[in-house]
Amino acid sequence: MRWQNQTLDADDGALPGLGRAGFARTVQTPDFEGITFHEVLCKSALNKVPDESNLPFRWTINPMRGCSHACRYCFARGSHEYLELDAGTDFDTQIVVKTNIAAVLRRELTRRSWHRERVALGTNTDPYQRAEGRYRLMPGIIRALTDSGTPFSILTKGSLLHRDLPLLSLAAREVGVHIGISLALLDPELQRALEPGTPAPRARLDLVRACGDAGFAVDVMVAPVIPYLTDGRAQLDELFGELAAAGAESAVVIPLHLRGSTRGWFLGWLAEHHPALLRRYRQLYRSGATVAPEYASWLRERVDPLLREHGLRPEEPRPPEARPAPEPADTPQLELFA
Repeated sequence: MRWQNQTLDADDGALPGLGRAGFARTVQTPDFEGITFHEVLCKSALNKVPDESNLPFRWTINPMRGCSHACRYCFARGSHEYLELDAGTDFDTQIVVKTNIAAVLRRELTRRSWHRERVALGTNTDPYQRAEGRYRLMPGIIRALTDSGTPFSILTKGSLLHRDLPLLSLAAREVGVHIGISLALLDPELQRALEPGTPAPRARLDLVRACGDAGFAVDVMVAPVIPYLTDGRAQLDELFGELAAAGAESAVVIPLHLRGSTRGWFLGWLAEHHPALLRRYRQLYRSGATVAPEYASWLRERVDPLLREHGLRPEEPRPPEARPAPEPADTPQLELFA
């Protein structure tokens, strides 16, 4: 591994892909069987998004690298190769944890050059994956952002966010806070096959409901829709109905992307479990990482009427961080994400 020779007292040690950092230790525990944690001391917490990315935020925070959710389709898999780890099993089981990230973030947010721009969490790997239960990084991050007057958003599949809802509700009285939940399928068998480390779909529906009860307007990322596996009209209709019943404000539907190493990892799974679909996928992704235009149009025509029927506003695909949650009714309306 590229950081193995680093020590905490290295003058200028740099962990590839995480900026300048110091390697602390490697940890394995019976509570996380099959998973290895690589604890590092980061020297930077805020990541600037390239201007050409055209995203509705310029800054992100990634408390960890790698993700035990183990989603077969995860677009972030290729980032593990920069650490000389593979984008498949290593991404799922070799988790890099920035143990000092809250303290580093607090220091960065006090700089005179910081203009309290919106910060997004969950844009690379999930901040509420299971390891957060062990390391408890998010409460410190939330407090640092709130104390500095910095609005932020969180996108997660992790039901562990339940733990921090009281803290997030307090934060929302001071800054713009938005919560997005990722849920693209209801079938528990398919969920275990495609995203084996994630909470069950019903647990995420409960999370949508709990966030709504706490005063947040929750957008749901129905992403990715897996062609020929989760794009049936009955499947989508049932999913949207459950989301609406749980109190979701809207849903953003995005078909599967197959970029870089993710393509081989996902197609390997497809060849094992659904080999009859391989030829169709090669045709569907004949031009690269995105679905053929005719499929995208077909899916949009299927989805939009269903979203309207269930009161989930059909919109252009975009990360849910772009819309803030309203303030609770008994507090003054704040100017969010100004």
